[in-house]
Amino acid sequence: MPGMKVPGNLFLVGLMGAGKTTIGRSLARLTDKEFHDSDHEIEARTGVRVPVIFDIEGETGFRQRECEVIRDLASRPDIVLATGGGAVLNPDNRKVLAEHGLVLYLRASVDELYQRTRQDRNRPLLQIADPRARLAELYEQRDPLYREIADLVIDTSRQSVQHLAQQIYRDLIQRYASR
Repeated sequence: MPGMKVPGNLFLVGLMGAGKTTIGRSLARLTDKEFHDSDHEIEARTGVRVPVIFDIEGETGFRQRECEVIRDLASRPDIVLATGGGAVLNPDNRKVLAEHGLVLYLRASVDELYQRTRQDRNRPLLQIADPRARLAELYEQRDPLYREIADLVIDTSRQSVQHLAQQIYRDLIQRYASR
């Protein structure tokens, strides 16, 4: 298996806390691809953190920026892209991701997601009285959209990042070797 190339782009979708950025970085190293995170790219282009964009422009303004960044990054060759959790809400984003690469849905239980995100102040949608209930609501709303475009669904609960990245890599190699 070493030396086998995974062709094309890999796009990671899933709720906040599912491990898209962390696993994406590992996967990029394993596949020898360039790693990008759409939220980090938006911050780099605007010079401010995502919560500030939410405060100033609201979720609508943020989603417009996200759409531009995803369209731009998805057109590049050989990348791993960790998308924001809400990127799938926009039908254009779903279309772009599905057409420009392999979509990997990283999923975890609401309890697991809550444990991973409860201390994180950079999650504007969770800065409310009951963040766990909000995560459950987001899961219910977004899970069908993630599944709609996913080529692979990976459960990230209770597994190490390294193990998950290796498993995804093996799955991808197998997928392309059998073609």
